[in-house]
Amino acid sequence: MCTRYLSIDMGRNDDRGDDRGDDRGDDRGSVTVEAAIGLCALVAVFAFVLAGVMAAVDQLRCTDAAAQAARALARGEPEVGAKRLVDALAPAGSTMTVNLSGDTVLVRVSARSVLPGVTPQAEAQARLEPGVERGSGSAAA
Repeated sequence: MCTRYLSIDMGRNDDRGDDRGDDRGDDRGSVTVEAAIGLCALVAVFAFVLAGVMAAVDQLRCTDAAAQAARALARGEPEVGAKRLVDALAPAGSTMTVNLSGDTVLVRVSARSVLPGVTPQAEAQARLEPGVERGSGSAAA
C-alpha cells in the first residue's frame, strides 16, 4: 500500500535563500514607510496640542493683564501706565481698550493666537477709588 502525505505551505519561506520565486510581492521597506507616516502623524498631533496649550496660556496672560490694568486705572494711574502693564503682562502684540462708565472702568485685552479662529481676550472691571476723578487718570486735589 502506498501512503501519500499532503504538504501545505502556510506562507512560510523556510529556505533562507533567494525568494524571487515567491509570489507574495515585495514587502521590503513597508515598515519604514509605516514608521515615517506614524511619526509624521505624531508630530502633527504634538504641534496641535502645543498650539492649544499656548492659546490657553495666552488667555491666562490676557486675563491677568486686564485685571492689573483695571486696578491701576481705578487707583488713578494714567492710561499710559496701564498700557505699559498690558505690554509687560499680555502676549506680544496685544491690544487694550478702556471704557469708563460712571464710576467703573472696564478694560478689555485681546491678542492674536497661533490657532486660527481662536482669539485670547479678557475683560476686567474695577470701581474707581474714592478721590479719583472720572477720566482724569489722577487723584482729585
